[in-house]
Amino acid sequence: MIRHLSLALVLLGIWLLLSGHYDPLLIGLGVTSVVLTVWIASRLNVIDTEGHPIHIALRAFTYFPWLFWEIIKSNVDVARRVLSPSLPISPQVFSVPTSQKTPVGQTIYANSITLTPGTVTIDVRGSQLDVHALTTESADGVKTGRMDARVTRFEGES
Repeated sequence: MIRHLSLALVLLGIWLLLSGHYDPLLIGLGVTSVVLTVWIASRLNVIDTEGHPIHIALRAFTYFPWLFWEIIKSNVDVARRVLSPSLPISPQVFSVPTSQKTPVGQTIYANSITLTPGTVTIDVRGSQLDVHALTTESADGVKTGRMDARVTRFEGES
């Protein structure tokens, strides 16, 4: 029941932020659409730890700033390589193991790699990710396992 309430609050908050209209009629229509959406999601059995992972919400406040900083650093590196053709580019594909216990954790890890410029997750096979990296440095950054460990801490125990 807590997941249903949490989903409803998140949907209502997003609706209010995006609509920008606070007339009683429109708020009533928004609440009605949120209730209908939560009811449909409940009937489809998609309000679970995978579909609405509220158990990791508080840890997001430490993980996402770190990820944002990694994205900025990688952006600067890729921009330097684009603007300075003399800097080396050595594309490569490699596999890295994942230590996440859930599909949500693996998805967060794969997407975090892809969000970081210069690296793209191209396949997930069991507990392995196939990654394409633009440079040796970006490949080494993924291979160190720092991001994997961060995502595992972010995922926590389910």
